[in-house]
Amino acid sequence: MTRRLAIVGYGKMGRMIERLAAEYGFDVRARISSAENAGGCALTAETLKGVDVAVEFTRPDAAAENLAKLARLGVATVCGTTGWFAELGRIKKEFEGNGLVWGTNFSVGLNLFRQVVAEAARRFAREENYGAWGWEVHHAAKKDTPSGTLLALREDMKKNGYTREISLSANRAGAVPGTHEIGFDSAEDTITIRHTARSREGFARGALRAANWVIGKKGAYEFQEILHELA
Repeated sequence: MTRRLAIVGYGKMGRMIERLAAEYGFDVRARISSAENAGGCALTAETLKGVDVAVEFTRPDAAAENLAKLARLGVATVCGTTGWFAELGRIKKEFEGNGLVWGTNFSVGLNLFRQVVAEAARRFAREENYGAWGWEVHHAAKKDTPSGTLLALREDMKKNGYTREISLSANRAGAVPGTHEIGFDSAEDTITIRHTARSREGFARGALRAANWVIGKKGAYEFQEILHELA
């Protein structure tokens, strides 16, 4: 059955999602650019009429208001914007009646990488001679630094028992889709774990899989926690 999709944020990610949408059973019914949506003004019952789910990739300063409007209109939503998570508690309350999937990164490979990093942190936590670092590089247009993904990796490490300092650094240059690296270092050796995205396509495919999953759900879910349920 074809499902009806709205794309909120029609930049590079939005256009990639449109290109792949039909593979995942979606008909794109609305394309809403950031330029026409100041303060969420373009998100109305009329523009979203008949839409089953929205995918939101915009800017940190716009995402929370977009999400609140989508929730009030009863539209299930996938949000790939980062840098707005200080508002997450409020947005979760807005989505008590319909579904939201949010995430720092919608690459399936990156989320499996997070699980590998969490396990490494659990093991290195017991080895006091090892310090740890996190590093990432993204394209020059990325707004938040460090990225939400790098901050999530650090949180994963802490939750798994690595309580010592984790030094973070970030670079912004060119058109790099995204590289994240976690390292552990001692006087004897260095262990490095790295994920490198080759293009935005992996992010778009993950978001579309999440969009199929969230239709009919209630509540807010992090992409990482639903990964095992995706078709």
